[in-house]
Amino acid sequence: MKQELDLALAPEVAYNELARYEAILAAAGLRPGEADFVHIRKRSLDARGRRPLIRLRADVYDRATPAPTRELLGPWFEYPDVRQARRQVIIVGAGPAGLFAALRCIELGIRPIVLERGKDVRTRRRDLAALNKEHLVHPDSNYCFGEGGAGTYSDGKLYTRATKRGDVGRILKRLVQHGATPDILVDAHPHIGTNKLPAVVQSLRDAVIEASGEVRFETRVTDFILENNHLRGVVTHRGEAIEAEATVLATGHSARDIYELLHRRGVLIEAKPFALGVRVEHPQALIDRAQYGRPERGILPAASYALVEQTKVRDAQRGVFSFCMCPGGFIVPAATAPGEVVVNGMSPSRRDSRFANSGIVAAVELADMDVAQHGVLAGLRLQQEIEQRACRLAGNTQLAPAQRLGDFLQKKLSPTLLETSYQPGLVSVEMDAVLGPALSERLRQGFRAFGRKIPDFATNAAQIVGVESRTSSPVRIPRDNHHLGHPVVAGLYPCGEGAGYAGGIVSAAMDGERVAEALAVSVGR
Repeated sequence: MKQELDLALAPEVAYNELARYEAILAAAGLRPGEADFVHIRKRSLDARGRRPLIRLRADVYDRATPAPTRELLGPWFEYPDVRQARRQVIIVGAGPAGLFAALRCIELGIRPIVLERGKDVRTRRRDLAALNKEHLVHPDSNYCFGEGGAGTYSDGKLYTRATKRGDVGRILKRLVQHGATPDILVDAHPHIGTNKLPAVVQSLRDAVIEASGEVRFETRVTDFILENNHLRGVVTHRGEAIEAEATVLATGHSARDIYELLHRRGVLIEAKPFALGVRVEHPQALIDRAQYGRPERGILPAASYALVEQTKVRDAQRGVFSFCMCPGGFIVPAATAPGEVVVNGMSPSRRDSRFANSGIVAAVELADMDVAQHGVLAGLRLQQEIEQRACRLAGNTQLAPAQRLGDFLQKKLSPTLLETSYQPGLVSVEMDAVLGPALSERLRQGFRAFGRKIPDFATNAAQIVGVESRTSSPVRIPRDNHHLGHPVVAGLYPCGEGAGYAGGIVSAAMDGERVAEALAVSVGR
């Protein structure tokens, strides 16, 4: 017999393998030795009450019931050799959208050629070190560009609300097959961690190559082979022309040169809303105390938060919300060109830094952009303007402008700043000068509201660091809802975050698989 159980356990029991097993058996009315198999299907932290609990959903199989199949418990993906495939596709970008599109193409008998402007995941680390220590921004190898995309050196959050866009479980199982911890199949808010993601990404790439697909690093696309509104292929920065039946653009949200190229070549693109703001950094212990209601978190994981507030400035309502919250994490420089300062957050798998950070950003609608002057690139120009201003005001290096949060609320310069996880360093700046009056006022309204929800959140115990501007693409590359191809240019398949159809590792991976399945129908096998 199989029993399906829902349990609420104390953390000390839930995180102890033997104690957890005994508690599950007791709930099932079984003694040790009477259960053949126990499968944890879901695990989540419930900190709403006075005492945090771990909620489990478990299946218990007694000896009379066959054990679950391999399909239930883990990965099962097989990649055929596509050396002799009749069709091939170009995939521009080796982030989650590009890599998952490549693997799905292989499963469907199509040979992918993946072109990545940046370096492989290991070589890329040297450029990240130079960025952090020497303030040197490599335009093609940084926290946004390189194997695995922006997600490789990030918290590795795998939670998504886009469950109707694809099979989340399938994506997670593929990640486990390539080295991610099986815990991601169970946790309600799974993450991998920046220290473990590079090995997973390398395994995904190795699978593409072992199946006779191609992955070319340090290969930047500089032009398209366009004939009568049909995309026949691409031209690289070396002048090489590569042709294929279809081209997938999975370039990520920071590939501004691709947006410029599309616009210059007359390919239809659209301005879209995005969000702008700052990173806020607190001592992790402050967030732990506020969320768990106890002096120390003990064995509980580093606490996180999710906050949202509606603000009104100049009669315009806009949401202000937390974005990419990184408990036990670090703030990192995410610029993709010299002369700009951009910040992002990441966490190791153990989330054991002394700091918590999160983007706190305000929605930017088309009405907030200068569309009259800049047209479809208005959002991109607004990003550039604020990022370049942040760089100038902080000294034209990768030092980031910062201000204590209480001082920001009172509109005064901070005489001193707090210790930070941001390795390049901080400069005390009035953030209004970076963000402008309207965005600053929205953030102030949001922070005051958040301070009413979390004790000591909006005080000088925290500081804000600018700017968090790469929340999503400011441009959408349109596509047909059914065939997922561009509505005007045949052979072009916009994909992932850079095209405006995803917002994280899992949603980008799902979009990559969907696009691969759609183009397989169009180009045949």
